[in-house]
Amino acid sequence: MFSSKEELKKRTGECGIGRFNYLQSLVTEYQDTDNNESKQQVLANLANFAYDPINYGHFQVLNIVDLFLDALEESNEKLIEYAIGGVCNCCLDKRIKLQVIQHDGVKLVTACLSSPNEETVLSAITTLMYLTTPESKKDIMSLPVVECMLRFSEASNKRLGNLAKVFLQDYCLVSQVEAAKEIQHQLSTPKQWNQDI
Repeated sequence: MFSSKEELKKRTGECGIGRFNYLQSLVTEYQDTDNNESKQQVLANLANFAYDPINYGHFQVLNIVDLFLDALEESNEKLIEYAIGGVCNCCLDKRIKLQVIQHDGVKLVTACLSSPNEETVLSAITTLMYLTTPESKKDIMSLPVVECMLRFSEASNKRLGNLAKVFLQDYCLVSQVEAAKEIQHQLSTPKQWNQDI
């Protein structure tokens, strides 16, 4: 999975296209096509390349992280799924993490929590955990996000429920969880109507 530059040279040979050129051709194809299936395939390929740290320098030069972030604002659920997967795969890198945070990525990732696509939601939760820094913690541990995680933690879907529990236990303060529980309680309690009206 993870490659060294020497291994890449050995696999591609003297006349091989090279990793940078291949990634560049994928970016160009993504930008030039109007076909949604082609865009999805290219974004899925780029998200797979995001697993390997050897590609991160190329990602910086080719603005692939920005491409992922832009795709999070698309209406196509598959594009969003692959884009959040790509961000999730590479955002542990310190430079990329900072780039995502500085480019309003926390807000974009948080918006993915309301996706109907399970894979998108799971990647979004994981990405929020990876993006947690002293600077981003306030936005990531906001009351609406913590309340959302509480709801997810009670889901019948074990993958979703367990990941949300990890988020609540490992990333949130007890006071944040209690505040979110109070909000849930207020929302579930029927309001008393004043009989004098």
